[in-house]
Amino acid sequence: MTDFGSEARTRQRRLTGAAAVVLMALVAALAQSFGRFTYGVLLPAVRDDLGLSNTVAGSLATVNMAAYLVGSLIVATASSRFRLISVMRVGMVVAIIGQALATVSPGPVVLGIGLFAQGLGGALTWIPAPVITADAIAPERRGLAVGFLGAGMGLGVVFAGQLSSIVRSTMGDASWRTVYFVQLIIGAAVVAVVLLAIGHRQERLASRTGLGGFSALRRVPGWAPLVSAFFVFGLLYLLIISFLTTRLEDDSGWTSTQASLAFTLVGVAMIFGGPLFIALSERIGARSTLAISFGGWAVVTTLILPGWFAPTLALSVAVGLLFASMPSVLTVYVVNNTTTDDYGPAFAAVTFSFGIAQMISPQMGGFIADAAGSFTPVFLLSAALAVVGMFTSFGLPRRSRPGFPAVPAAHVVAEAAAEADLEPAASPQPDWRLVNMTFEVIRAGDTASG
Repeated sequence: MTDFGSEARTRQRRLTGAAAVVLMALVAALAQSFGRFTYGVLLPAVRDDLGLSNTVAGSLATVNMAAYLVGSLIVATASSRFRLISVMRVGMVVAIIGQALATVSPGPVVLGIGLFAQGLGGALTWIPAPVITADAIAPERRGLAVGFLGAGMGLGVVFAGQLSSIVRSTMGDASWRTVYFVQLIIGAAVVAVVLLAIGHRQERLASRTGLGGFSALRRVPGWAPLVSAFFVFGLLYLLIISFLTTRLEDDSGWTSTQASLAFTLVGVAMIFGGPLFIALSERIGARSTLAISFGGWAVVTTLILPGWFAPTLALSVAVGLLFASMPSVLTVYVVNNTTTDDYGPAFAAVTFSFGIAQMISPQMGGFIADAAGSFTPVFLLSAALAVVGMFTSFGLPRRSRPGFPAVPAAHVVAEAAAEADLEPAASPQPDWRLVNMTFEVIRAGDTASG
């Protein structure tokens, strides 16, 4: 029998509410922005310093994404044996080790190992993060809490873009390791605070998850278009994020400082994109919001092609808003349509398909750029995929927030029993207990034995 009084005292020693959400937003910056997106802004410097082709440089990004794919499989399996908070803690440590390897890497081999560790740690950290963040705040604000994770990623992208600009402009392309070193120090500090301050109450482990969590995923309404939308997003966003600064420098003649400014504006917009589009999805539904986001991406990434300075900066803001919107809305959809047992493996399974797309996308983009001698076909491919994603979004159910079953009133229960000529059952008394992503209704007769 669970000692809820002892558990409540334990939770009082942990951060809750807004403070926990802010700290978890920094965790998102560590797992996603530092561990995965920093390489995109540093790619031109790494390529030129190490003498790599676009294909090889893109392959290093593929290593990072392949590790994310492996991590999603690990989470799907581990969620039936370990608490999600434990998985996240291990992921943060692995991500920090990857940062350290990138800091000291003498060449592409060690850098590749470091990027692999960052991708693996990113998956182990990111997949549990939404549920842990959502449980730290009032249930009616779960979507907003998840949106702030996207804001944390945006903050990390801003920091990475500005840091890269300052370091490269003052110390040259060979200084890209310094960027990873600064991020290593910050990341280590965040991990230390999280290990001490962030807890999570989870009463049950996942069960009946199936291989890779796909059995749990199939219990999510609209799981097929959900997976398709995540897959398409994984393909299209990296074709822009991984090569935005490289295209602006190579094809449009921008300086590294100007290109870093565009990347920074993407990050600034990401801070607001998640909460903004989640609020929109709560008014018009997830599928309509996603269709708007995918359609907007197709238009914006096409308009960037001329490379005009002022318009491109404005379009970079739009890219950031849309870039944050799609994963945030999709993640909240999973949060709102899974049970306690299914969340971890279901989201891991979605992330697996997402990871496959991410593994393919950077190398494909680098190959196309080398073959065409330009990044224009890469951006056009991203726009075309966005059109596919827009139509895929319409496959999601209209009702994206199923909510919880209503507790019948006492007189309704009595009347139903009378009509059936049965003894009236005891009216269920709501005892809302926070368990993972959901609040369960515990019948009065079950409370004593629970």
